[in-house]
Amino acid sequence: MNLFFIIINIVILLALIGLLIWMQKKHFSFTKRVFTGLGLGIVLGAVLQAIYGADSEVLTGTTEWFSIVGNGYIQLLMMIVIPLVMVSIIQSIINLEKTSQLGKMSAWIIGILITTTMVAALIGIGTATLFDLSADQIDMGQDEMDRGSELESTLGEVEEQSTPERILSFIPSNIFMDMTGERPTSVIAVVIFSMLVGIAVLGLRRKNPEQAEVFTKIVNSFYAVVMRIVTLILRLTPFGILALMANTVASTNIAGILQLGKFVIASYVAILLMFIVHMVLVGVFGLNPLSFIRKALPVLLFAFTSRSSAGAIPLNIQTQKNSLGVDQGIANMSASFGATMGQNGCAGIYPAMLAVMIAPTVGIDPLSFGFIVQLVLIIGVSSFGIAGVGGGATFAALIVLSSMNMPVALAGILISVEALIDMGRTALNVNGSMVSGTLTSRILKNFNIEKFNDKEAVEKKTAL
Repeated sequence: MNLFFIIINIVILLALIGLLIWMQKKHFSFTKRVFTGLGLGIVLGAVLQAIYGADSEVLTGTTEWFSIVGNGYIQLLMMIVIPLVMVSIIQSIINLEKTSQLGKMSAWIIGILITTTMVAALIGIGTATLFDLSADQIDMGQDEMDRGSELESTLGEVEEQSTPERILSFIPSNIFMDMTGERPTSVIAVVIFSMLVGIAVLGLRRKNPEQAEVFTKIVNSFYAVVMRIVTLILRLTPFGILALMANTVASTNIAGILQLGKFVIASYVAILLMFIVHMVLVGVFGLNPLSFIRKALPVLLFAFTSRSSAGAIPLNIQTQKNSLGVDQGIANMSASFGATMGQNGCAGIYPAMLAVMIAPTVGIDPLSFGFIVQLVLIIGVSSFGIAGVGGGATFAALIVLSSMNMPVALAGILISVEALIDMGRTALNVNGSMVSGTLTSRILKNFNIEKFNDKEAVEKKTAL
């Protein structure tokens, strides 16, 4: 009988996918199809949980089948991340006139990412204080206690590696291993290798222009093929978002959200405030924040539903380059760096709020000037030091709390709402990377303002 209901649910999902395909054939815009997929996913997930219950075997079996579409889409995006990062950065550098431009690009992108993360930490501190959040206000059940024990054991692994060692791990020793994504820092290692290749080609162009020209043609050909693959995969975005959102809503722990509702609300208030900071920065640099948001929405919706900053890299690059008018090289680098360092949500807001919540339980005044300065500085350093580490928010929290001499086990109280909060955090992370690319391109005066102001650019170029 369970199999019968699972089959019915699968048929419903296929019917909704058929609706999205029909919309594509009728030339509905990419953004409208993404929003439709999101809305249908929310409704489908809510109906499934209401009918079967969050812990039912039917729902478990249904979400496993839905994952073929949702998680399969994410895996396709992850598949193309390393080739895309490598070939796009190499191509971007060999098109530079001077290698000094590369240093300026990197410095501005990284500087903006780290600075905004420290601002996000201040917002996290302020929001946690405003909502009077404290770890001792929340009852810890068995799941939370188990999660706390797990975090304590994980802390041992994190503490074994110092910040200089984590930074050293960015440097590739076996680039072929990093091309497989074997290490947590593989993406940043590939970025560094690609930058070296690009710089080498610039040097070769001065000494042996013929060989450099041959290599350039090969890279351009590879880039064209990779971008075509990206286009094919991104066409699946509405379907992926539909399945991901359905699974997320269907398996959401409503009881946990109700118990930790104040923390969830506070987290999203902090995330919203940081989004406003991003838009103020965009406005300060003479750009229309509403235009930015409208063009960035498809990327943010994917990040929200997938909870994957790395998986958003292809769509992030496409949108920055084709819709926002960001220089191609800067778009490539900001999307890659933004997925591995200076994450405003995971490395900024989240550990700051946890620290403020836990501080009173160990006799620390979270509003003291010394505490705030120390916390913000540690978050700034750790947001760079944990670049590329899987489970970035958890590792950021572990590093920050341990550096502040606070117990990490209390972070386990949030396990029941972790997924819900992580959706907003990931969207903020990705938005931060797009803002860093936009501002850097504006500062270095290679920003295409006509494309940014073109209301149709998001449909003509990003729409697939």
